[in-house]
Amino acid sequence: MGLGNPGPEYEGSRHNVGFRVVDRLADRAGLALTRCRFRSLFVRGTLHGIQVLLMKPLTFMNESGFSVSRWQQALCLKPDRIIVVHDDLDLSPSQLRIRIGGGYGGHRGIRSVIEAIGSPDFLRVKVGIGRPREGQDAVAHVLGPFKKSEDDAIEAAIQRAADAVEALVQEGLEAAMNRYNVRGAHQARMA
Repeated sequence: MGLGNPGPEYEGSRHNVGFRVVDRLADRAGLALTRCRFRSLFVRGTLHGIQVLLMKPLTFMNESGFSVSRWQQALCLKPDRIIVVHDDLDLSPSQLRIRIGGGYGGHRGIRSVIEAIGSPDFLRVKVGIGRPREGQDAVAHVLGPFKKSEDDAIEAAIQRAADAVEALVQEGLEAAMNRYNVRGAHQARMA
């Protein structure tokens, strides 16, 4: 599941990198998110022979948990079978972080998911979007587009985030964390 805000005005925003990663995964698998259910766009298919549901909530970010909880109930999923891809202010646009559980760190979409499913123990693929510049409002930053100078870094991060989701599905949490939870120049060389 990728977090984001619906509508063309948010399409290129920093807050929508989760949507972009899910779209990339769908493209790789030759799938299209065209069906609607539980206030979300979704498609069922396979990634490397493993059955998956790719989903983007059609609610705004702070209500993302509605769709996640409905799918969780419909598919009888334990929280650790849910992968949520989302933006993270505390990571630079070239960084990823995979983890399971934890708090919401000020991210209202993650808070909504935690509250709706009643557990923080889902898998998370965090895609760095960088901090706002000094004096810039955080909301304006996350709802705004990436700077032209960040395009290459964020495109690489979206590719790696899609790779990380595939690794989670195929190889599990520990292998994915070992491969993708790296920093700086070392991470750039691995891309």
